[in-house]
Amino acid sequence: MTAACLAVTRLYNQFRLQNVRARLLLVAIIILLAPAQSEAVQYREVEWTELMPKEDLAALLDPPDFLNGIEDGSQQDSVSALNQREITDQKAKRYREALSSTQPIAEFDQQAIRIPGYIVPLAQNEERRVTSFFIVPYFGACLHMPPPPPNQILFVNFSDGIELQHLQQPFWFEGKLEIEISERDIGTSAYTLHIDNYQLYE
Repeated sequence: MTAACLAVTRLYNQFRLQNVRARLLLVAIIILLAPAQSEAVQYREVEWTELMPKEDLAALLDPPDFLNGIEDGSQQDSVSALNQREITDQKAKRYREALSSTQPIAEFDQQAIRIPGYIVPLAQNEERRVTSFFIVPYFGACLHMPPPPPNQILFVNFSDGIELQHLQQPFWFEGKLEIEISERDIGTSAYTLHIDNYQLYE
């Protein structure tokens, strides 16, 4: 075999070896990436009432009769007025306690959830994107009686901010839920949601 043929043979063998190594590297990368893809976060879709004890829900679904006589927007139409009211009826007492309940559901701590809701802005950035807010189950929740109790309010800090066109705009939120009390002038929440994704509710 001539020197030229030997040189060509060596080059071919080197190329084939490099090709084999490249294929092995590609297979290794695929193997490494496969677990990451299979471990993609699965968000549990949650109903708001799942976040509160059944006893609280039962009390809120059976309000005291005197609430029917309170005019919307009046001085008596507030939680503070209800708390100042002298109440002897046990049903009314239990209703008042449920309205201020911070009792969470322990199984949801550190869980990845998906939940719909409305934004109650607390802070915004220079671009007027909402960066700190409450998520509530219905529009006007913190403005009208009865408001949702703390275990029906999620607190969010989101540095990227969300562009909010109007308060009546509902969203889907996905993220990790944490049991944590957050108090603001407008209300108190029993949970914090660390947002991963959000989108308009459709």
